[in-house]
This record gives sequence, structure tokens and C-alpha cells, in this order.
Amino acid sequence: MFWSGLARSLPVRAVAAALCLAVAWIHVQDQGGFPGDKTPTYVGIGYYALEAAAVLCAVLLLVVHLPRFQPLTWFLTAGVALGPLAGFVLSRGPGLPDYSDDKGNWTEPLGLISVAVEVVLLASAALALASARITATVPAQEREAAQVAAK
Repeated sequence: MFWSGLARSLPVRAVAAALCLAVAWIHVQDQGGFPGDKTPTYVGIGYYALEAAAVLCAVLLLVVHLPRFQPLTWFLTAGVALGPLAGFVLSRGPGLPDYSDDKGNWTEPLGLISVAVEVVLLASAALALASARITATVPAQEREAAQVAAK
């Protein structure tokens, strides 16, 4: 029953919160500090939205651990990871409208660090969501027995 408590585990939530803050910090650095200077405007707004979502997600992971809110928090965590991963691929691959600064720049050090952090964060969120689903499908008596055995 190790997996069943993963989504509620404080160490797991703390690591995920730290990774969310790392995503925010990396993007603040990439935009040249705060308030930053990313053009076109929609890219700058995307950075701000990601940074705010990452900080909010970190707070939720550390403060809100009620079972009914766990899936929502972990979905937000997955979004904090998936959003910039998609942005990385799109900005370096086909490019974005009016934004070609990073096109073809697959080996930018800060970008690679960002990808590594986001992949680990995404894996954490996926495991936590899977564990929350396992917890929801395990009969209550079996969960109680597992909790007693774990103490």
C-alpha cells in the first residue's frame, strides 16, 4: 500500500512544491528578472501566468492536503510542468507567432535545466494522481488496516 499514501505524503508534496518554485525561479531568470522583458506581449503574459500558477501550486501542495482537493492540486502541478514543456518544444521547434528568439536553440543551459525540473515535476504529479486513484478504489476497511499496519 506504499502508493496509496503518496499523494498525501508531506515529503512528496514538499519536493513537488520546491520543484514548482524552481520552475517559477527559472522563468523569472529567463525573462531577465521581475518584471522582466519578454516580447511579444503574449509570451511575457504567459511567463507571469506560469510563475503565479507555480507559486500558488507550491502553497497548495504545502497547505491544502484535504483528500477532496488533492486531485485538483496535483492536476495544477501537472499543468505547471506541462505548460512550459510545451512552450519549450513550440518555441524551439516550429516557433511561435512573432517570436523566434529561441527557434532551434535546443541546448540553451537554462532551458535544459527547466526541462529537467519540469519532467521530474510531471512524473511526481502523475505518480501522485495515480496513487490518489488507487486510494479512492481501495475499500475503506483495507485502507484502515493498511494505516494501522503502517503505524
